[in-house]
Amino acid sequence: MAAVVAATVVSMPTAHAQPADEALKTYTELTHHAEKLTQDHLKATGDLAKANAIVGIATEAEKKALAESEQYRGQVDVLTTASFEGARLNNLSAFLTSTSQQDFLERMQAMNIIATDQNAAVSRMNATLDAAKKARSDATAAAAAAEKLVADVTERKTAMDQQVTAARTKYQSLSAPQKQTLAASGPKVTVNAPAGAAGQALQFALSQQGKPYVFGSNGPDSWDCSSLVQAAYRSANVSIPRVTYDQAKVGRAVSRAEVAPGDLIIYYSGQSHVAMAVDNVRAVHASTEGIPVKVANIDSIGPISVIRRVVG
Repeated sequence: MAAVVAATVVSMPTAHAQPADEALKTYTELTHHAEKLTQDHLKATGDLAKANAIVGIATEAEKKALAESEQYRGQVDVLTTASFEGARLNNLSAFLTSTSQQDFLERMQAMNIIATDQNAAVSRMNATLDAAKKARSDATAAAAAAEKLVADVTERKTAMDQQVTAARTKYQSLSAPQKQTLAASGPKVTVNAPAGAAGQALQFALSQQGKPYVFGSNGPDSWDCSSLVQAAYRSANVSIPRVTYDQAKVGRAVSRAEVAPGDLIIYYSGQSHVAMAVDNVRAVHASTEGIPVKVANIDSIGPISVIRRVVG
Protein backbone atom coordinates (compact mmCIF):
# COMPACT_ATOMS: atom_id res chain seq x y z
CA MET A 1 0.00 0.00 0.00
CA ALA A 2 2.86 2.38 0.77
CA ALA A 3 4.05 2.12 -2.81
CA VAL A 4 0.58 3.13 -4.05
CA VAL A 5 0.47 6.10 -1.72
CA ALA A 6 3.93 7.22 -2.69
CA ALA A 7 2.94 7.16 -6.34
CA THR A 8 0.27 9.82 -5.68
CA VAL A 9 2.65 12.33 -4.15
CA VAL A 10 3.20 15.32 -6.40
CA SER A 11 6.72 16.70 -6.46
CA MET A 12 6.69 20.47 -6.15
CA PRO A 13 8.92 22.62 -8.40
CA THR A 14 10.84 25.54 -6.96
CA ALA A 15 9.20 28.93 -6.58
CA HIS A 16 11.29 30.32 -9.47
CA ALA A 17 10.17 27.52 -11.81
CA GLN A 18 6.46 27.78 -10.98
CA PRO A 19 4.45 31.01 -11.51
CA ALA A 20 1.99 32.12 -8.86
CA ASP A 21 -1.06 31.04 -10.88
CA GLU A 22 0.45 27.56 -11.28
CA ALA A 23 0.99 27.41 -7.51
CA LEU A 24 -2.69 28.25 -7.03
CA LYS A 25 -3.71 25.62 -9.58
CA THR A 26 -1.58 22.98 -7.88
CA TYR A 27 -2.92 24.01 -4.49
CA THR A 28 -6.49 23.65 -5.75
CA GLU A 29 -5.79 20.20 -7.21
CA LEU A 30 -4.14 18.99 -4.02
CA THR A 31 -6.90 20.28 -1.77
CA HIS A 32 -9.48 18.58 -4.01
CA HIS A 33 -7.61 15.30 -3.58
CA ALA A 34 -7.36 15.93 0.16
CA GLU A 35 -11.12 16.49 0.29
CA LYS A 36 -11.70 13.11 -1.33
CA LEU A 37 -9.38 11.40 1.15
CA THR A 38 -11.15 13.18 4.00
CA GLN A 39 -14.48 11.82 2.79
CA ASP A 40 -12.90 8.36 2.50
CA HIS A 41 -11.63 8.58 6.05
CA LEU A 42 -14.95 9.81 7.44
CA LYS A 43 -16.82 6.99 5.70
CA ALA A 44 -14.36 4.38 6.95
CA THR A 45 -14.64 5.74 10.48
CA GLY A 46 -18.43 5.60 10.26
CA ASP A 47 -18.31 2.05 8.91
CA LEU A 48 -16.04 1.08 11.79
CA ALA A 49 -18.47 2.52 14.35
CA LYS A 50 -21.33 0.58 12.75
CA ALA A 51 -19.27 -2.60 12.70
CA ASN A 52 -18.34 -2.19 16.35
CA ALA A 53 -22.00 -1.68 17.22
CA ILE A 54 -22.85 -4.88 15.36
CA VAL A 55 -20.13 -6.68 17.31
CA GLY A 56 -21.69 -5.47 20.57
CA ILE A 57 -25.16 -6.56 19.54
CA ALA A 58 -23.90 -9.93 18.37
CA THR A 59 -21.94 -10.44 21.58
CA GLU A 60 -25.07 -9.79 23.63
CA ALA A 61 -27.01 -12.14 21.36
CA GLU A 62 -24.41 -14.82 21.92
CA LYS A 63 -24.62 -14.37 25.69
CA LYS A 64 -28.39 -14.67 25.51
CA ALA A 65 -28.10 -17.74 23.32
CA LEU A 66 -25.66 -19.34 25.74
CA ALA A 67 -28.11 -18.76 28.58
CA GLU A 68 -30.94 -20.20 26.50
CA SER A 69 -28.80 -23.15 25.48
CA GLU A 70 -28.17 -23.91 29.15
CA GLN A 71 -31.91 -23.85 29.71
CA TYR A 72 -32.45 -26.19 26.78
CA ARG A 73 -29.54 -28.33 27.94
CA GLY A 74 -31.24 -28.75 31.32
CA GLN A 75 -34.42 -29.74 29.55
CA VAL A 76 -32.53 -32.23 27.40
CA ASP A 77 -30.88 -33.71 30.48
CA VAL A 78 -34.21 -34.12 32.22
CA LEU A 79 -35.77 -35.73 29.16
CA THR A 80 -32.79 -37.98 28.61
CA THR A 81 -32.87 -39.35 32.15
CA ALA A 82 -36.64 -39.50 32.36
CA SER A 83 -38.02 -42.95 33.01
CA PHE A 84 -40.99 -44.68 34.44
CA GLU A 85 -39.76 -46.01 37.76
CA GLY A 86 -36.21 -46.38 36.45
CA ALA A 87 -37.14 -48.14 33.21
CA ARG A 88 -35.14 -47.47 30.03
CA LEU A 89 -36.91 -45.50 27.30
CA ASN A 90 -37.25 -48.19 24.68
CA ASN A 91 -39.96 -50.52 23.43
CA LEU A 92 -38.64 -53.52 25.34
CA SER A 93 -38.56 -51.57 28.60
CA ALA A 94 -42.13 -50.42 28.07
CA PHE A 95 -43.25 -53.96 27.36
CA LEU A 96 -41.48 -55.49 30.38
CA THR A 97 -42.65 -52.87 32.85
CA SER A 98 -46.22 -52.52 31.63
CA THR A 99 -48.95 -53.99 33.82
CA SER A 100 -51.54 -54.12 31.05
CA GLN A 101 -52.04 -53.53 27.37
CA GLN A 102 -53.43 -50.08 28.08
CA ASP A 103 -50.45 -49.33 30.33
CA PHE A 104 -48.09 -50.36 27.54
CA LEU A 105 -49.80 -48.06 25.02
CA GLU A 106 -49.69 -45.13 27.44
CA ARG A 107 -46.01 -45.72 28.15
CA MET A 108 -45.23 -45.87 24.41
CA GLN A 109 -47.13 -42.63 23.80
CA ALA A 110 -45.30 -40.91 26.65
CA MET A 111 -41.93 -42.03 25.31
CA ASN A 112 -42.76 -40.70 21.83
CA ILE A 113 -43.67 -37.34 23.35
CA ILE A 114 -40.46 -37.29 25.38
CA ALA A 115 -38.36 -38.16 22.34
CA THR A 116 -40.03 -35.43 20.28
CA ASP A 117 -39.51 -32.84 23.03
CA GLN A 118 -35.91 -33.90 23.42
CA ASN A 119 -35.15 -33.56 19.70
CA ALA A 120 -36.86 -30.16 19.61
CA ALA A 121 -34.90 -28.94 22.64
CA VAL A 122 -31.60 -30.08 21.14
CA SER A 123 -32.44 -28.39 17.83
CA ARG A 124 -33.34 -25.10 19.53
CA MET A 125 -30.20 -25.20 21.63
CA ASN A 126 -27.93 -25.82 18.65
CA ALA A 127 -29.70 -23.38 16.33
CA THR A 128 -29.60 -20.39 18.67
CA LEU A 129 -25.99 -20.99 19.60
CA ASP A 130 -24.81 -21.49 16.02
CA ALA A 131 -26.67 -18.42 14.77
CA ALA A 132 -25.23 -16.18 17.48
CA LYS A 133 -21.71 -17.44 16.93
CA LYS A 134 -21.98 -16.86 13.19
CA ALA A 135 -23.36 -13.34 13.69
CA ARG A 136 -20.54 -12.46 16.03
CA SER A 137 -17.97 -13.95 13.65
CA ASP A 138 -19.36 -11.93 10.74
CA ALA A 139 -19.43 -8.72 12.80
CA THR A 140 -15.89 -9.22 14.03
CA ALA A 141 -14.74 -9.72 10.44
CA ALA A 142 -16.55 -6.53 9.42
CA ALA A 143 -14.89 -4.58 12.21
CA ALA A 144 -11.47 -5.92 11.24
CA ALA A 145 -12.06 -4.90 7.62
CA ALA A 146 -13.17 -1.41 8.68
CA GLU A 147 -10.15 -1.00 10.92
CA LYS A 148 -7.91 -1.97 8.03
CA LEU A 149 -9.67 0.57 5.81
CA VAL A 150 -9.26 3.33 8.39
CA ALA A 151 -5.56 2.54 8.67
CA ASP A 152 -5.21 2.58 4.89
CA VAL A 153 -7.04 5.89 4.44
CA THR A 154 -5.15 7.46 7.35
CA GLU A 155 -1.90 6.53 5.62
CA ARG A 156 -3.08 8.07 2.37
CA LYS A 157 -4.29 11.21 4.14
CA THR A 158 -0.89 11.60 5.81
CA ALA A 159 0.74 11.59 2.38
CA MET A 160 -1.83 14.08 1.11
CA ASP A 161 -1.30 16.38 4.09
CA GLN A 162 2.34 16.58 3.05
CA GLN A 163 1.28 17.59 -0.45
CA VAL A 164 -1.14 20.20 0.86
CA THR A 165 1.60 21.64 3.06
CA ALA A 166 3.82 21.98 0.00
CA ALA A 167 0.98 23.62 -1.92
CA ARG A 168 0.35 26.04 0.92
CA THR A 169 3.96 27.08 0.71
CA LYS A 170 3.39 27.94 -2.95
CA TYR A 171 0.18 29.69 -2.01
CA GLN A 172 2.19 32.09 0.11
CA SER A 173 3.94 33.25 -3.06
CA LEU A 174 0.68 34.66 -4.44
CA SER A 175 0.25 38.38 -4.56
CA ALA A 176 -1.92 40.10 -2.00
CA PRO A 177 -4.69 40.83 -4.56
CA GLN A 178 -4.72 37.17 -5.60
CA LYS A 179 -5.06 36.01 -2.00
CA GLN A 180 -7.82 38.52 -1.41
CA THR A 181 -9.69 37.29 -4.46
CA LEU A 182 -9.40 33.71 -3.29
CA ALA A 183 -10.56 34.50 0.25
CA ALA A 184 -13.41 36.80 -0.77
CA SER A 185 -16.88 35.43 -0.17
CA GLY A 186 -18.50 38.13 -2.26
CA PRO A 187 -21.84 39.76 -1.44
CA LYS A 188 -23.92 37.52 0.78
CA VAL A 189 -26.82 36.00 -1.09
CA THR A 190 -30.28 36.07 0.45
CA VAL A 191 -33.38 34.53 -1.08
CA ASN A 192 -37.00 33.92 -0.25
CA ALA A 193 -36.62 30.21 0.35
CA PRO A 194 -39.64 27.99 -0.26
CA ALA A 195 -41.61 26.62 2.66
CA GLY A 196 -40.75 23.21 4.02
CA ALA A 197 -37.62 21.34 5.02
CA ALA A 198 -35.69 22.06 1.81
CA GLY A 199 -36.25 25.79 2.20
CA GLN A 200 -35.29 25.73 5.85
CA ALA A 201 -32.11 23.77 5.05
CA LEU A 202 -31.23 26.30 2.35
CA GLN A 203 -31.68 29.22 4.73
CA PHE A 204 -29.29 27.57 7.19
CA ALA A 205 -26.68 26.95 4.50
CA LEU A 206 -26.90 30.53 3.27
CA SER A 207 -26.51 31.79 6.84
CA GLN A 208 -23.08 30.13 6.95
CA GLN A 209 -21.65 32.22 4.09
CA GLY A 210 -18.21 33.56 4.91
CA LYS A 211 -17.27 30.81 7.37
CA PRO A 212 -14.03 28.97 6.62
CA TYR A 213 -13.60 25.52 5.12
CA VAL A 214 -11.60 23.04 7.23
CA PHE A 215 -11.03 19.43 6.21
CA GLY A 216 -13.23 17.12 8.28
CA SER A 217 -14.80 19.94 10.28
CA ASN A 218 -18.32 19.48 11.66
CA GLY A 219 -19.07 23.14 12.45
CA PRO A 220 -20.36 25.37 13.74
CA ASP A 221 -17.44 27.76 13.18
CA SER A 222 -16.05 25.99 10.10
CA TRP A 223 -17.27 23.33 7.71
CA ASP A 224 -16.34 20.89 5.02
CA CYS A 225 -18.68 20.40 2.08
CA SER A 226 -20.69 17.45 3.40
CA SER A 227 -20.91 18.58 7.03
CA LEU A 228 -22.45 21.86 5.87
CA VAL A 229 -25.33 20.24 3.98
CA GLN A 230 -25.82 17.64 6.72
CA ALA A 231 -26.12 20.37 9.35
CA ALA A 232 -28.42 22.36 7.07
CA TYR A 233 -30.90 19.51 6.81
CA ARG A 234 -30.48 18.67 10.49
CA SER A 235 -31.70 22.21 11.23
CA ALA A 236 -34.88 21.22 9.36
CA ASN A 237 -35.18 17.98 11.38
CA VAL A 238 -34.16 15.85 8.42
CA SER A 239 -31.35 13.34 8.92
CA ILE A 240 -28.94 12.73 6.03
CA PRO A 241 -25.58 10.90 6.03
CA ARG A 242 -22.28 12.60 6.84
CA VAL A 243 -20.26 11.79 3.72
CA THR A 244 -20.79 12.73 0.09
CA TYR A 245 -20.80 9.10 -1.11
CA ASP A 246 -23.86 8.37 1.03
CA GLN A 247 -25.46 11.76 0.40
CA ALA A 248 -25.36 10.84 -3.29
CA LYS A 249 -27.96 8.13 -2.50
CA VAL A 250 -30.49 10.01 -0.37
CA GLY A 251 -33.93 10.99 -1.61
CA ARG A 252 -34.46 10.71 -5.34
CA ALA A 253 -32.52 11.68 -8.42
CA VAL A 254 -33.53 14.73 -10.46
CA SER A 255 -32.19 16.08 -13.74
CA ARG A 256 -30.14 19.25 -14.16
CA ALA A 257 -33.18 20.98 -15.66
CA GLU A 258 -35.28 20.09 -12.61
CA VAL A 259 -32.91 21.52 -9.98
CA ALA A 260 -34.78 23.30 -7.19
CA PRO A 261 -33.78 25.03 -3.93
CA GLY A 262 -32.38 22.59 -1.38
CA ASP A 263 -31.33 19.90 -3.88
CA LEU A 264 -27.95 18.28 -3.27
CA ILE A 265 -25.56 18.49 -6.20
CA ILE A 266 -22.80 15.89 -6.05
CA TYR A 267 -19.68 16.61 -8.09
CA TYR A 268 -16.86 14.63 -9.75
CA SER A 269 -16.84 11.02 -10.86
CA GLY A 270 -15.68 10.03 -7.37
CA GLN A 271 -18.63 11.94 -5.81
CA SER A 272 -16.28 13.71 -3.41
CA HIS A 273 -17.91 17.17 -3.27
CA VAL A 274 -21.42 18.42 -2.59
CA ALA A 275 -23.23 21.74 -2.86
CA MET A 276 -26.82 22.83 -2.17
CA ALA A 277 -28.88 24.44 -4.88
CA VAL A 278 -30.04 27.99 -4.20
CA ASP A 279 -32.08 28.00 -7.38
CA ASN A 280 -31.65 26.51 -10.86
CA VAL A 281 -28.49 28.56 -11.49
CA ARG A 282 -26.64 28.97 -8.19
CA ALA A 283 -25.51 26.75 -5.32
CA VAL A 284 -24.04 27.38 -1.89
CA HIS A 285 -21.10 25.24 -0.80
CA ALA A 286 -18.01 24.93 1.34
CA SER A 287 -15.47 24.83 -1.48
CA THR A 288 -12.04 24.02 -0.11
CA GLU A 289 -9.54 25.28 2.44
CA GLY A 290 -8.64 28.91 1.82
CA ILE A 291 -12.04 29.68 0.32
CA PRO A 292 -15.02 30.51 2.57
CA VAL A 293 -18.54 29.16 2.26
CA LYS A 294 -20.02 31.01 -0.68
CA VAL A 295 -22.52 30.93 -3.53
CA ALA A 296 -21.32 30.02 -7.01
CA ASN A 297 -22.73 29.07 -10.38
CA ILE A 298 -23.83 25.43 -10.21
CA ASP A 299 -21.99 24.41 -13.35
CA SER A 300 -18.79 26.26 -12.45
CA ILE A 301 -18.14 24.23 -9.31
CA GLY A 302 -17.15 21.08 -11.15
CA PRO A 303 -18.49 18.21 -13.27
CA ILE A 304 -21.85 17.08 -11.87
CA SER A 305 -22.17 13.40 -10.97
CA VAL A 306 -25.72 13.26 -9.62
CA ILE A 307 -28.42 15.56 -8.22
CA ARG A 308 -30.58 14.36 -5.33
CA ARG A 309 -33.80 15.77 -3.93
CA VAL A 310 -33.82 15.00 -0.21
CA VAL A 311 -37.49 15.77 0.42
CA GLY A 312 -40.45 16.18 -1.89
